[in-house]
Amino acid sequence: MNQIQTTDYSAGKNEVYIDIEGIGLGVVRGRELYDESVRLATLKAGDKVFASVVDPENKEGNIELSFRQAGQERVWQTLTDRMRSKEVIKTKILDANKGGLMVEVNGVIGFLPVSQLSTEHYPRVEEGDKNKILEILKDYVGQIFDVQIITAAQEDEKLIVSEKAVHEDVLREKIGKLKIGNIVEGEVTGIVDFGIFMKFGEGLEGLVHISELAWNRIDHPKDHYKVGQKVKAQIISIERDRVSLSIKRLEADPWLDLIKKYQVGQIVKGKIVRLMPFGAFVEVEPNIFGLVHSVELSNEEVGDPSEVVKVDEMKDFKIISIEPGEHRLGLSLRAVKQS
Repeated sequence: MNQIQTTDYSAGKNEVYIDIEGIGLGVVRGRELYDESVRLATLKAGDKVFASVVDPENKEGNIELSFRQAGQERVWQTLTDRMRSKEVIKTKILDANKGGLMVEVNGVIGFLPVSQLSTEHYPRVEEGDKNKILEILKDYVGQIFDVQIITAAQEDEKLIVSEKAVHEDVLREKIGKLKIGNIVEGEVTGIVDFGIFMKFGEGLEGLVHISELAWNRIDHPKDHYKVGQKVKAQIISIERDRVSLSIKRLEADPWLDLIKKYQVGQIVKGKIVRLMPFGAFVEVEPNIFGLVHSVELSNEEVGDPSEVVKVDEMKDFKIISIEPGEHRLGLSLRAVKQS
C-alpha cells in the first residue's frame, strides 16, 4: 500500500475522482472517503490531498485510492516520529485493568503497563494481590500522566507508552553517582512478601530483599516495618536503574561470633522448627539454625521428613559441617544414633 500526494479532483455523489499528475486517474469511494483530515464539503479543484493506493488498477482501469488508510498511516507515522524523538506526551488515563492503564494518543488507544509506571505510581501490594493492584490503578483513571511512546506498531495496531521512560535519563544520571557501599537514609514506601521498598536521595528508590533485612530469619517484612518508617541501609548492588539495599549489613553478623563455640563432631541439642521435602531446619539457639538433610535423618530411606521428626521436637544432633561465610550448619540425626 503506497501513499501518494494527489492534485486536482472532481466529486460525484459517493466518490471522488483525483488526477494524479503523470500517472493517471484515481478514485476514492465508499468508506474510503472518510478521514478526519479530509473535509469533503470544502474540497475544491486544485487542492492537494493525501491518499493511499488500495488497487493500482480497478475494473474501470482507474487507481483505487483511500483517504481513510492514508489518514491512518499519517497517524501512525506521527506516533512513530514522537517515539523516535522521545517526546514527552501528556495523556489522560481512560481505564484500568490488572495489567496496566489505557490511554489515548493522537486518537489511538494505547497501553501503559504496570511495569512502565514511575516509582510514584507503581502499586506495591503485599503478595502481588491482583485485585488490590487493580483498585490502586482505578484511582488513576481521569488523571493526566506524562509518558513516552516505546512501541508504535501499525501492523499490529499496538501502541505502548511508558511513564518510567520520561525520567529514565535523569534517574540513570542520579544512580550513576551512587557507589556500592554507600549508606543512605530514607523511608519505607512499600512492603511486599519478598522485602521492602525504600525511597532515598532525590527521588531514588531501592529494594531491601527479605534476606537483607536482618541476620535472623524473618517470616514477613510487615511484622517489622511499616510504610513511612524511617530507615537506613547500605547499597549492595546497582544494575542499570535497580538499586539493591541491605539493612542487616549495617550491623556485625552475630552468627560469626555465636558459631565460634561450635565445632564439627560436636553433639548439640536443637528444636525442629520447619520441615521441607529435602529435610528439616533445626534451631540450635537463637540466630543459629542448622539443616538436617533427609539422608541424615535415618539409616533407612526417608520419603518424607515427617516420618522421622516433628515440628517443635527437641533432639540431639551431630554437627557434620560448618560454613561460616554461607551461614550453613550441617547436622545429622543418624550419626547420633550410630554413636
